[in-house]
Amino acid sequence: MSTVSLVGPDDGETIQLGPTQMRILEDGTTTGHRLGIGEITLAPHTQGPPQHRHAQHDEGFYVVSGTVHFTIGKTTHAAPAGTLAMIPPGAPHTFANLGDTPAVMLNTFTPDLYVQYFRDLRNMIASGKELTPESTIEAMSRYATVPATDFA
Repeated sequence: MSTVSLVGPDDGETIQLGPTQMRILEDGTTTGHRLGIGEITLAPHTQGPPQHRHAQHDEGFYVVSGTVHFTIGKTTHAAPAGTLAMIPPGAPHTFANLGDTPAVMLNTFTPDLYVQYFRDLRNMIASGKELTPESTIEAMSRYATVPATDFA
């Protein structure tokens, strides 16, 4: 018999990364590692990670509340609540909350490869290492993800 996962509003694994909070709702355990799901809360005036590309997983962002600005290459899109952004492998992307209120997104990873990246960042911070663009890029590199500096 298959095991069903129910994650309540106060459940899940919460990871604080500076002004950004990731709540892991599905780490791939229930889905045979085909899908990971997180809830990202961005504090007001918060930049996301350096623009990057994933080689081995699709990433989805559904804006639940607030407005998130997605930068894809050189183009920035304002995405209000109700917007879905699907990022296929190879597409450069980052995001930010430029507004005055928190923004919340549902974040998917297919397969679940990237869930461990957030745990790695948490462990890095706990060990005393600062969360910088360079340390973030180093953690990304363990998950078939590279900085996106060219947009050809």
